[in-house]
This record gives sequence, structure tokens and C-alpha cells, in this order.
Amino acid sequence: MESVFSNVDRAPEDPILGVTVAYNNDPSPAKLNLGVGAYRTEEGKPLVLDVVRRAEQQLVNDPSRVKEYIPIAGLADFNKLSAKLILGADSPAIQESRVATIQCLSGTGSLRVGAEFLKKHYHQSVIFIPKPTWGNHPKVFNLAGLSVEYYRYYDPSTRGLDFQGLLEDLGAAPSGAIVLLHACAHNPTGVDPTPEQWEQIRQLIRSKSLLPFFDSAYQGFASGSLDTDAHSVRTFVADGGECLIAQSYAKNMGLYGERVGALSIVCKSADVASKVESQVKLVVRPMYSSPPIHGASIVATILKNSDMYNDWTIELKGMADRIIRMRQQLFDALQAKGTPGDWSHIIKQIGMFTFTGLNKEQVAFMNKEYHIYMTSDGRISMAGLSTRTVPHLVDAIHAAVTSVV
Repeated sequence: MESVFSNVDRAPEDPILGVTVAYNNDPSPAKLNLGVGAYRTEEGKPLVLDVVRRAEQQLVNDPSRVKEYIPIAGLADFNKLSAKLILGADSPAIQESRVATIQCLSGTGSLRVGAEFLKKHYHQSVIFIPKPTWGNHPKVFNLAGLSVEYYRYYDPSTRGLDFQGLLEDLGAAPSGAIVLLHACAHNPTGVDPTPEQWEQIRQLIRSKSLLPFFDSAYQGFASGSLDTDAHSVRTFVADGGECLIAQSYAKNMGLYGERVGALSIVCKSADVASKVESQVKLVVRPMYSSPPIHGASIVATILKNSDMYNDWTIELKGMADRIIRMRQQLFDALQAKGTPGDWSHIIKQIGMFTFTGLNKEQVAFMNKEYHIYMTSDGRISMAGLSTRTVPHLVDAIHAAVTSVV
């Protein structure tokens, strides 16, 4: 008897995760995976931070810990500490209890819960997202029922920010529209506005009563400083206006598979924040009931212990610094080889990813001839590179730009 699902088509492979599937199936010893958005050591291995292992050990050794459900909003300690981490310990919004924070399933879950809340309770259902942006963003917002529009962000000719285009597109957005902003280390381009440009963006957004929704996936992981990477968010909160912030601990604590994140909604008053929190809980309850306990307990343990917190900032800076070194090594090696073109964008961009400027054909050539795996838009994960593999990548880039148009 035929299945009732026999008319279901096979879905295409996720373009980012599909890169890893293809890499895993390649028997070549020279293969190199620059598609994955996860940190790797100089030896190409996943990293569990020492401070995370210590925190886990402490949790395991505590006989009073149980596996009961936690509240719909998550662990209270985790929420309080997460808001403090992104907004700053002295944030007036926190002191005035104007922030509703909910523990969510990493950055993606935080975005989705925020989007579902906005669809139900905000008067505008259009969200402007940068072009390009992380491939999951339009899917998350569309599925939540928001209408997705794009604003210009990246200029391929300079491999930098199309600031004029950004201002024009947001200036033309309908009053009250939601605007997605990458807090730092824009994915996939690695191109961020300067502090002066952020101030102009803030003024424009506030003058048009647009609602900023920050995606903060890389706090501390971009520059190595938690405060520097939170600058954009704090500028918007300092003006007393409202905004949403999705936080993820996947990158900066290496808790990828624990799915730990938070959604914070900064409101005008404590009364509004309390009502907002009550409604966000009504989004969560029928979606996944309540969040998992383990990852959030690790984060809370580290953030509330000053010694652990300090050790974390050192390990975090170590990861950020290695990525910055890889940028410099790649740039220097391309220069030394005399590879045609200006490659300075590699050291100007920031964070995990570099938008190389390589086209689809060049990416396909590098894959076929050199077994190098990356997304077809030419985005590479700098964290996947090492001193040992830089020469192989440089050979591939050189061959691609000199022999493939």
C-alpha cells in the first residue's frame, strides 16, 4: 500500500550544512572545510573551553541539583546575567526594570520567539533585513508571519559597507517597520559599521520610529572585548528607546549544541516590560513549553563567579585573537604570492567570516581542484583555517582568480 506521504518532495540540502555533508563524504586528505560556523583550534579540532568544563564539573558534583522543569521564561539567574552582559552592569534599563528577558533556544530560537511575539502584538508586520544576511534569517521571520524586505548593506565593489544605500533604504522604510541589525561581526560579510556610522543609523531609526531587533551572535568573539562588541546595542538602549535583542552563547562560550540563548525586550517602563514578558511566555508555552536546564546553568555558573568570568574572558579573547591572526596570515600570504586584486578587505572585516569576493565559478573550481569547501557566495570561516592550511588555501585562491573568470 502506498504511503500517505508519497507525494512529499525531497527538500534541498541546507546550503550551509550541506557544505559539511559534502566535506565529510570527500576522501581526499587535502580537504579543507571553511563552511562551518564553529570555532576550530589550530589543529582543526572543536574546542570545549576549560572554564566550561570546570562549570560542568561543579554542576555534576552538586547533589542538590535536580532535573525538574524550569519556568517557561527559563532560569532567573541566567536571564538577569544575560541582560547585564549585553546591556552593561550599569544599564539604566536594567536598574529601572524595563527589560523583559526570556531564556530561549540559542540565537535562532530567540529570533523566532521575538518574531512570533511581534507578529501578534506589534502594529507593523514588515521587517527589513540586510542584503546579504545569514541564510536562516528570512526563513525564521517568514515562518513567524512577518513580511521580509531587504535594505542594502554590502558593496561588492569595495567589499565594504554600502552605507549610503543602507541609509536610503531605511529612510524609505514605512514608519514603525522592524529592522534587523547584526550587533557585531555581520554574517556573512564580516563588515560592520563604524561607531560614527552606528550613531547615524540610530538617529535615522529613531527619527522614523523604526523598531530595532538586534541579533547578537558574536559578543566578545569579534574584537575579543565583550564591551566593544556590545557597543551598537548599548547606544540604542542609552537613548531610552525600545528594542529587541537575541543573544547566543554558541560562539562566545562554545556551547553550540547546548542551544543556549536569550531574548531581551527593552521597554519604556517596568509595567510594560512585565506585560511583555507575560505575553512572550504565551509564545513559548505552546512552542516548546520550557527551555533546557543544562546549558543555561553552565552560563549562569560562569557569569556569576568572578574568577570563572575572568577566565572566560581570557579564553574568549584567545579565540578572537586566533581568528584575527588567521586574517593577517591569509592576507600576507596572498600578498607574498602576488595574487591579483586588492585583498585588504580580509583584514578590514571582523569576526568569524570573511566575504572573499570569489564568485560561484571560482568557488566551484576550488572545490573540484583543491577540495576546499565553502558556501557558494565565497564566504569562508576564518576559524576553520590554521597556519598549516593557509598555504593550501592561498594556492587555491591564486589558481581560481588567475584561471577562472
